[in-house]
Amino acid sequence: MSRGAVFFDVDGTLVPGTSSGQHLAGLLGHVAALREAEAAYDAGTMTNQEASVIDARGWTGRTPAEVTAYLAGLPLVTGIDATVAWCRAHNLVPFLATLAWDVVGADLCRRFGFARACGPSLEVVRGSYTGRVLTHFDEWGKRDFARSAAAALGLDLSHCAAVGDSRSDLPLFADTGFSVAFNATPAARAAASARADGPDLRAVLPHLEHWLTTSS
Repeated sequence: MSRGAVFFDVDGTLVPGTSSGQHLAGLLGHVAALREAEAAYDAGTMTNQEASVIDARGWTGRTPAEVTAYLAGLPLVTGIDATVAWCRAHNLVPFLATLAWDVVGADLCRRFGFARACGPSLEVVRGSYTGRVLTHFDEWGKRDFARSAAAALGLDLSHCAAVGDSRSDLPLFADTGFSVAFNATPAARAAASARADGPDLRAVLPHLEHWLTTSS
């Protein structure tokens, strides 16, 4: 039986200074529209569903293979491999709890060994994206995914941790037993159990180590 689980955010956490959506939109040709939508979401004046609809339009006619190829250049913090390995060595299951498109989560799971990921999905017809959202996802969906993933391991979220940076992580921070705000906004820092900064994800490991020591 697993000792616990750790849920990592993607955009702003594993992807520094930008988002996977903006990286892809820059290559797909609609980055200006997405930046405006993401800023509105961060400010609380637009829902994630509204932002996703705007982003999805820019994917029209592209293929999953094209997008996966673009993800090879996705900017990432260092230390992801080592952090996932640390979790596994301590009998903690690493998950991705994210609002990034499901193709992003699937790629990061394949590359780094995360157990599973959540996220919204885009409609594909005859091998190409239609520009429509197939399934929406929001910050409450992230929390519900974490609850479900933990329950499948026989765990309660009080025995799990979360690592994130912004508004979409707040419901998960509230429900997990421990949380680390990594390169985070003031609101996320205020809501978290601990805070860490820097270009390397391993900065969160002393905090997770302390959590394990004090919660056992």
